[in-house]
Amino acid sequence: MTELLFLIKLAVAIVFVIGLSLLAENVSPKVAGILSGYPTGSAITLFFFGLEVSPDYAAKSAVYNMIGLTAALSFVYIYYIASKYFVKLNILLSSLSAILGYFVIVWLLHLIEINIFLAIAIPIAFALLYIYLFREIKNITIETKAKLNFKILFVRAFFAALIILLITSVPKFVGPNWAGLFSAFPTTLFPLMLIIHYTYSKEHVHTVIKNVPIGMFSLIIYSLTVSIVYPLFGIYLGTLVSFGTATLYLLVYSKIKSLINNRKRVVELKKGTH
Repeated sequence: MTELLFLIKLAVAIVFVIGLSLLAENVSPKVAGILSGYPTGSAITLFFFGLEVSPDYAAKSAVYNMIGLTAALSFVYIYYIASKYFVKLNILLSSLSAILGYFVIVWLLHLIEINIFLAIAIPIAFALLYIYLFREIKNITIETKAKLNFKILFVRAFFAALIILLITSVPKFVGPNWAGLFSAFPTTLFPLMLIIHYTYSKEHVHTVIKNVPIGMFSLIIYSLTVSIVYPLFGIYLGTLVSFGTATLYLLVYSKIKSLINNRKRVVELKKGTH
């Protein structure tokens, strides 16, 4: 059973990270940034919490996962700020700064008496704050894609697999409160950021970062749904329902964004005719 779980975690990690990195290269870092907020790493973690411990444990952890998303959002903000000002060892120092900031914020969060209302309100407030703070970042695309080979694919898979395996081992050593906070660590996003930053430039990773808070709302919705449905329906049906609510958010956001863009184009055309 242990070996099977290891292989499942490894396979899922490979699919998510490679998939998002290819999406960034072939579609845009903007889309990858939005979808990186889709419940990938946290979904895997919470699912295995439910599988290896219990659905109730995973449901309680999901509430703390929501509040922990504040630390995940701060992680990308700190990485962004650090990458702007560090010239030498840019990726390494940006990563260390972001990781340190994440754990400091998680430590501060664990001091708060959490309830479901705070767990929803705090990450939403921070997501809106970072959307505002990232507003000046330009969305750029990758013009010249890196040539993929086995070595590149292996490195991409290794980062995601290592981080996910470490985080999903947390409940064996700590309670659900801490486990939930740590489950919010950007297990898929962080390797993606490293891949894009190392392969291309900090401007490309900034495009990913800019769009993370937008996608993070889907993860807030996912974790909220898990906290409700896991005890009711179990981890398998509960996971499907939770993914359904998270996907619905992205579909609604995409539709609204499309309508707004169409409206802007109509206004610009009207101005051009006068």
